[in-house]
Amino acid sequence: MNAHYERYILNFKRPSGTSRGVLYTKETWFICLSSEGKKGIGECGMLRGLSHDDRPDFEAKLHWVCQNIHLGKDELYKQLVDFPSIQMGVEMAFLSLRGIDPFSLFSNAFAKGTAALPINGLIWMGDEAYMHEQIQEKIAAGFKCIKMKVGAIDFERECELLASIRSHFSKEEMLIRVDANGAFKADALLRLERLAKYDLHSIEQPIPAGNTMEMKKLAELSPIPIALDEELIGVVNREDKINLLENIQPQYIILKPSFIGGFSGAKEWRDLARERNIDSWVTSALESNIGLNAIAQWTYAHSFSGFQGLGTGGLFTNNFNCPLEIKNGYLRMNNKKEWEQLTAINF
Repeated sequence: MNAHYERYILNFKRPSGTSRGVLYTKETWFICLSSEGKKGIGECGMLRGLSHDDRPDFEAKLHWVCQNIHLGKDELYKQLVDFPSIQMGVEMAFLSLRGIDPFSLFSNAFAKGTAALPINGLIWMGDEAYMHEQIQEKIAAGFKCIKMKVGAIDFERECELLASIRSHFSKEEMLIRVDANGAFKADALLRLERLAKYDLHSIEQPIPAGNTMEMKKLAELSPIPIALDEELIGVVNREDKINLLENIQPQYIILKPSFIGGFSGAKEWRDLARERNIDSWVTSALESNIGLNAIAQWTYAHSFSGFQGLGTGGLFTNNFNCPLEIKNGYLRMNNKKEWEQLTAINF
């Protein structure tokens, strides 16, 4: 078996705002395998400033993986505990290699184009006019669930935007999630009480990760269900995962395979959460369509219910053309379309 890795820069169509700043580009890396006339590809979607494996030796570790690909998926995975996005890339690459083609990692109805996944429409932070424009676009496109980033513009303006949605759509007609990316501080509970009047489904990561006791208090007192996201990053041991879930007792957790040890890590989190009556859904982490395709197939294979956060494929000017498409708030595979030749990443 031969292996090499490639780095690729994704360019946002429009600068995308979060509470941590504005994103213009997104680096990603691909592990490319070849064996006995077949090819496999896996994406290592590390995100600067957030991923546990954003560290100086990241590419050195990718080089080590390619040099030691003969160790196989399971042994490599065990030795990559501090590199969750590379764990994801390794798992994906081996599944890709063993599929009927490099982009059919699972044999299920989604991969075959006969089933679809309901997804939320993502509203990025920006000025009030831009956020309102995005909301109108998502409603017109048939989304029944939207996820709005909060915590960057004036809180009163954000409340007005939510009030505007609710003036036209009840909670039965439009499910609304908000994501603070840890932006709220000492006044978090007061803000949650204000937001509750808009009948929100949940709020992701209202305060910064690592504030366990404060998050536990919010999970107990918040009138809006709490979903943990960044809180899961860097928690790799099973006992530590159990302790976090039992200490905070959130209502939901968000599973981003690229951040939490690939598919195996995401499944462990999901199983531990289910044992404690904590629900979850899957979200992409700004991967290219290569990673998004794999995550979507895995999500369907594991029967996740509700709206998933898998609508990021259209964010970039230079993403890879593929059969994935969004229609009426669903992500589906249009198998009348084909994957483009991946010459840009030497695959």
